[in-house]
Amino acid sequence: MSLEIIPVCIEAEIKQGDNLVDLLLASKLRPQLQDGDIIVFTQKIISKQEGQIISLSDIHPEPLAIGIASEYRKDPRVVQLILDQSKRIVRMHNGIIISETLHGFICANAGVDESNVMDGYATLLPNSSDKSAEEICRQIKEKTGKNIAVVISDTFGRPFRQGQVNVAIGVAGINSIMDYAGMKDNFGRILRVTAIAIVDEICSAAELVMGKSIRVPISIIRNYDFSNVSSTINEIIRPRSEDLFR
Repeated sequence: MSLEIIPVCIEAEIKQGDNLVDLLLASKLRPQLQDGDIIVFTQKIISKQEGQIISLSDIHPEPLAIGIASEYRKDPRVVQLILDQSKRIVRMHNGIIISETLHGFICANAGVDESNVMDGYATLLPNSSDKSAEEICRQIKEKTGKNIAVVISDTFGRPFRQGQVNVAIGVAGINSIMDYAGMKDNFGRILRVTAIAIVDEICSAAELVMGKSIRVPISIIRNYDFSNVSSTINEIIRPRSEDLFR
């Protein structure tokens, strides 16, 4: 049986308070959901639905933000948002600000994003993408009776590699990591440290049908055999004590 990646088109612009499950179920080209489906939602529609949209006119930058903005030719209001959403700044270079977000993610601009919103606005990451995913899972079970998994994706850069990929920032109903430790390879040797970040791989696969401007903010991954174990996105964040680059 082959893996399927099914795009779900949502024509409407997402607004605060919209019911994303109802929009998913109303999509004309969507197939009937099946037990074992994995549904990937982009972070942007979750943030919009939850009201994580900030008017830059409401932001009053402090001296630090103004100084950074001047050096890197950025909007000081956006820099202030980045600082507000950061635990710490990891690196600043060539106009790029890499920070550790309040959620523990290492990414550009603390997830503050001005794309796909009206001019003068920016979106923030959801407060808790795990809780967002859990709520969507609950609603789908309630409305369809199907047992599915939900993954919330966002676009991150990567050290040592050009380009960006979609990775998971929230999960529900699926184990984040497939750990091969203790299993044998093809030559009978015991594997000790191999652990595959399956939810990141799922998000990257989903991006192939989603894009950034084709109104496909949801996709369905079908026929992937996964462990339906309670998990959190924190399981995929490398602890500081094990991180060679922090």
